[in-house]
Amino acid sequence: MTEEFSYRSSGLYWDARSISNTRVVRTQRPYHKSPTPGSNAAKAGLVMVGGDSGPVPQGPTLTAEQLDISVVMPCLNEAESVGTCVAKAFEGIRLSGLVGEVVVADNGSWDGSVEIARRAGARVVHQPLRGYGNAYRKGFAEARGQIVVMGDSDDSYDFTQIPALIAPLQAGADYVLGSRFRGQIKPGAMTWSHRHIGNPILTGMLNLLFGLKSSDAHSGLRAFRREALQQLSLSCEGMELASEIVVKAARAGLDVAEVPIVYHPRTGESKLQSLPDAWRHMRFLLLLSPLHVFIWPGLLLFGAGFSAQALLLGLGSSQLGLRLSALAVCVMLLGMQLLVLGLFAKTYARHVGLEAESPASRFVERVFTLERGLLVSFVLGLLGAAVAACSILGLMGGKWLDEQLGGFGLGLIVLGAQLGFGSFFLAFFRAPFERAGASQTIVLA
Repeated sequence: MTEEFSYRSSGLYWDARSISNTRVVRTQRPYHKSPTPGSNAAKAGLVMVGGDSGPVPQGPTLTAEQLDISVVMPCLNEAESVGTCVAKAFEGIRLSGLVGEVVVADNGSWDGSVEIARRAGARVVHQPLRGYGNAYRKGFAEARGQIVVMGDSDDSYDFTQIPALIAPLQAGADYVLGSRFRGQIKPGAMTWSHRHIGNPILTGMLNLLFGLKSSDAHSGLRAFRREALQQLSLSCEGMELASEIVVKAARAGLDVAEVPIVYHPRTGESKLQSLPDAWRHMRFLLLLSPLHVFIWPGLLLFGAGFSAQALLLGLGSSQLGLRLSALAVCVMLLGMQLLVLGLFAKTYARHVGLEAESPASRFVERVFTLERGLLVSFVLGLLGAAVAACSILGLMGGKWLDEQLGGFGLGLIVLGAQLGFGSFFLAFFRAPFERAGASQTIVLA
């Protein structure tokens, strides 16, 4: 089926028929549209010129302040669809009544996608570092609009629906997620496994770990206020960027809205690798969840090991009791190790900006100081040595009890050592090191 879109290229106006073959002919039927009074177009003295698919500004060069919206698309060999997507994006901008641009972040295409995107009127920027996240971060850095829309260049998202997508931003929201699951998923647009297993599991995992209520955490169609996007300081290089946006938006306290969208079958070959990309999402979510990965399991194991050891002291008068006692000490030590690692992870995340400061983090930093850690470490070591010594000397009242308490005493000594060295390691995160080039720099030998 042939679709018709109007492009602008090098000052000429083009119709593209049969986009997949990139066959273009020149046309002389541009139209003129007066800018909305009070809009950036009006303030800049612009006349909006375009064809069927949207406005092309004519007049003074637009500054970042005068551009209302930027539509950013990543692209890797999307010759069959990128021209269509750019045309639809310009149509969406026209329908919104805003002044905007389309930025295509090319990720190393060799099939002519770059030329097609340029002929369609897009500004093409190049990202040599491969990866979905890398391409988007380059496009975001180059975007100049006050609103930034992101969407794939495979024609799976309808950019003509930009007005509905950005309506919550114009009402005061900071970030809008286009939800496929609250909208419509066209037949063939998503595999059964992705629709009923992959996406629900990953979205549910994200909601559980971070206390969110997202319906579609991995949608590719979203919109941001420019200043809100800058707050996120995105860093992921691959598909996990989708999860990073949701998590960091929540942690930054952004006003988030969801709108239903229609998800269409993509054009061309999919770049998605189901299992590797799913693991990248899970890995990212777990790395940002030290509370669930370390602290809660650590508390559970430490409490279980300590309680079991206390019960076995009264029951253990056999070889079995001795073995269970040794197992309980190991579980207790493992729990403490997880708690210390969780404290490291939480402190590191806060210091590098992955987590915001909270009353809990301030309490931890105030209470868990190096000096207090060393004091507790010394007391535990001293107590453990005393218990072990009494056990060795047979002062506890019986062979089995002596052996059990001996193991418990050694466990206390190891526990004290963990806390002592952990306190020193934690202090490194909090030390006021100067950056390289500053007047005074602490050098670790």
